[in-house]
Amino acid sequence: MRRVKFVDEVEILCEGGKGGDGCVAFLREKFLPKGGPAGGDGGDGGSVYLIGNERLITLADFQYQYHYKAKNGQNGKGKNQQGKKGEDIFLEVPLGTDIYKFDEEKKEYISIGSILKDKEVILVAKGGKGGRGNTHFKSPTNQRPRYAEKGERGERVKLRLVLRLLADIGFVGLPNAGKSTLLRAISNAKPKVAPYPFTTLTPNLGVLEIDHLKITACDMPGIIKGASEGKGLGLRFLKHIERTKLILFILDITSNPQEDFQILYSEIEKYKKELLNKSLGIVINKIDLVSEIPKFSFSLPTFYISALKGINIDKLIEFIKENLR
Repeated sequence: MRRVKFVDEVEILCEGGKGGDGCVAFLREKFLPKGGPAGGDGGDGGSVYLIGNERLITLADFQYQYHYKAKNGQNGKGKNQQGKKGEDIFLEVPLGTDIYKFDEEKKEYISIGSILKDKEVILVAKGGKGGRGNTHFKSPTNQRPRYAEKGERGERVKLRLVLRLLADIGFVGLPNAGKSTLLRAISNAKPKVAPYPFTTLTPNLGVLEIDHLKITACDMPGIIKGASEGKGLGLRFLKHIERTKLILFILDITSNPQEDFQILYSEIEKYKKELLNKSLGIVINKIDLVSEIPKFSFSLPTFYISALKGINIDKLIEFIKENLR
């Protein structure tokens, strides 16, 4: 099966269709030699919308096309026939997509909304209004107007789409702490697992279903000391835990859990301090690799587990359930 590339930021150009021109026409029917103006209106141009699709997890499709333009409205016709409206286009985006519109005056991107629900729709480029036919311009002093309106151009906007995944739980940890193994252990996800650092290069999502609850977990690529300065994979993926309700620090018991926790806490604090106001927990992993389990003093709820062997996973799941209920 082909693996879809993970893309979480793109820029695109969206353009509404042009409105159809109004028509200049006059009735020419038997017994109506002077039937008067009969030019129909032009149809409105189509608009561009973004629509949420809960099955998508990447913006990769937008890498292959930059310009999206809706159909133009048709011109009006004689006998007061209105032109057909241009067809709208709907661009599917994953849930959690933030939409920014480029402001030509300020020369910066301005937030115009977010797609957070399946089938949620946001208008991003409105189609132009169709022009009026000459029928509208008849007056007592001008019985045979020979002009009509031109259709308006559609709105043309430059957008930046930024994906911040919707998840209930975010896993953060140093490389090779066992985050992906834990995600496999508690959910339906099948992330790559290997005994070397930086196995996870992009966020992975998994769904855990317990007691009629559907809980989504997000496994972040490993963070290292100096990530806020661009080392390792940096902090570019941490935006994907900004919408989570619970953050779990995954620590390797064979390393130095207290020192590792301070590194992670410090790097997140430098990235966005507000993230540390969420519900937090500590998971000390790989207890199957030690003969005696040392106890560490953390001020946060702490769980000693083996994601690989399934030890104490039930206790962690109970904590997650209670925390998110």
